[in-house]
This record gives sequence, structure tokens and C-alpha cells, in this order.
Amino acid sequence: MNLLLLTDGDRDVLPVLDLLPYAVQTAPLARWAEAAKTPDVAAILVDASEQLNQGRTTCRLIRANRPDTPLLAVVREAGLVSVAVDWRADDFLLTTAGPTEVATRLSMAVSRRGAATTAGQELIRIGDLTIDPHSYTTRLRGDSLALTYKEFELLKFLAQQPGRVFSRDQLLREVWGYDYFGGTRTVDVHVRRLRAKLGPHSESMIGTVRQVGYKFVAPAPASPLRVADMLPAPAAWDRAPITSSI
Repeated sequence: MNLLLLTDGDRDVLPVLDLLPYAVQTAPLARWAEAAKTPDVAAILVDASEQLNQGRTTCRLIRANRPDTPLLAVVREAGLVSVAVDWRADDFLLTTAGPTEVATRLSMAVSRRGAATTAGQELIRIGDLTIDPHSYTTRLRGDSLALTYKEFELLKFLAQQPGRVFSRDQLLREVWGYDYFGGTRTVDVHVRRLRAKLGPHSESMIGTVRQVGYKFVAPAPASPLRVADMLPAPAAWDRAPITSSI
């Protein structure tokens, strides 16, 4: 396994690496963008043992630019309380971790990220909507939708997590990336265009949550027909009360 360790120190931040059969390349935190382009890297380790804020920022930048690469933060036990979901790391490693723990956490992070990547490339089918990440095509009731690249990415991102609300800032980070300098109005414009292309019968798939953001609204499944609904209505004479002529 080839690892990239981003640190302003050296490999001593995680000394157990010398006991494991990994090829480890190191680079300064400030050079994360250049170092992250290294091919055949199985996982990236970010040294946050001394500077938690810098480590968090570096993790978020790497995730935005290499979404499929397993990412682990290296922290001291005292700093573990600061590690949260918004770091966007797959896992963490304590600087005092033993070889078995490091090997296990690395292996699990690589396996989870690989499974997530595979799932993310599968067809997305929600009601009459089909999104194909392989060919970048979208079909609604069998008809192809002419979406731009960003419209496609925005629709795919929302459809992968139906019902979850994302703020405009979150959508900018996830779909446009950290290197985008435009404002949140860009999101509104793309949502408006997406709704127009989905058409009046399906535009409600992109739901608005006032003062929060947007979410994907999966269409409700059609109610199954009951046997009683399929039977013809009784004739008038069938409904007449039966009276005796005697």
C-alpha cells in the first residue's frame, strides 16, 4: 500500500509506520495540492497533531479535490475531541496507535471508500427519473434531458441523498468545489434551470426549504389499486332495496 503523509514535521508523527510494510511519501501540508496529484496513492494521512485548524482545512480541501481517495487525520489524544464530521475524513489515527490498529483502520478506510465509489457509479433510479453517472445522461419517463455538466452534477448529488436538505454554501462546496469563487446565487440559477428542464410535472423533485436550501423530493409511489376499485359500479336496480310483493 502506498501512503501519502502530509506533515510539517516528519514520519515521527506516526512512528508505527516504520513497522508496517507501507511505502510512505511525505510532503508539507502547504503543498497538499501538488502532493495529492501523486498517482497510485492508496490513502492520504494528514498530520493534525500540532495544528488542528490547519489539519481540518487541509482535510476538507483534499476531499473536495480527491473525493474518492481514503483520507485519515493524525491527531493527538487531546485533540481528538475536535475531530468532527465536517473534517470530511474517513477516519482518524492517534499518534500513539499501535501497528495492528493502524493497519486495520487503513484497510477499513480503503475498503469503505472503494465501496462508496462503486455505489456512486451505479445507475440512480427514482420514480421515472434515471441518472447514469457513466455516460452523464439523464432520462425522465424515457426522454433524455439536455443538462449541462453542472446541472447534471447538482441533480445527481441531490438525488443520491433524497430528503436531505443542503444549504447553498454546502452545494457550492460539494458540486462546484473550493476553488469556485462565485456566489450562492449560482446555485439558485442552476436550480431554476433544472426545474425548467424537468418540466411542470416533475419540477417539484427539487424542493426548496425556506431560509435553508434545497433537497431532492422523491415522487410518492402510486397507490395500488384495490379489487373494489376495479369492479364496475353497481347498476341502479342492483342498489334498490328488495321489497316483498306478498
